[in-house]
Amino acid sequence: MGKKDIQNREDVFLLVSEFYTKVRKDAVLGPFFNRVITDWDAHIERLTTFWETSLFMTRKLEKRYHGNPLQVHIEVDQENDNTITEMHFGLWMNLWFATLDELFEGEYAENAKNRARKMGSFMYLNIFQARQG
Repeated sequence: MGKKDIQNREDVFLLVSEFYTKVRKDAVLGPFFNRVITDWDAHIERLTTFWETSLFMTRKLEKRYHGNPLQVHIEVDQENDNTITEMHFGLWMNLWFATLDELFEGEYAENAKNRARKMGSFMYLNIFQARQG
């Protein structure tokens, strides 16, 4: 029997939780994320809401993600002396894809990969642009 597709918030929570377990243990990303994120439970809840909104186009206002992830990443880059590189995004992407492939298959899982690719490119390009002043 094959894996199921991402179907609901519980699935998204599992994905995000398992992904960040890998991130926290990663030799390159772990120290960076563990230094920046002080409340992992809140971070996982926030990112679960972000991905739930992104994948399911949640319309209910109270369930929708509110925030500016680009600004947050620009600030984190600045606070870390502009040290975020394409390598960090590549490692993040590899862990995201590996987690998706371990847990799920189907249209929503593929959409989660496509959205991560687009977001990663968008974030990195805008972080780099913000460094230019």
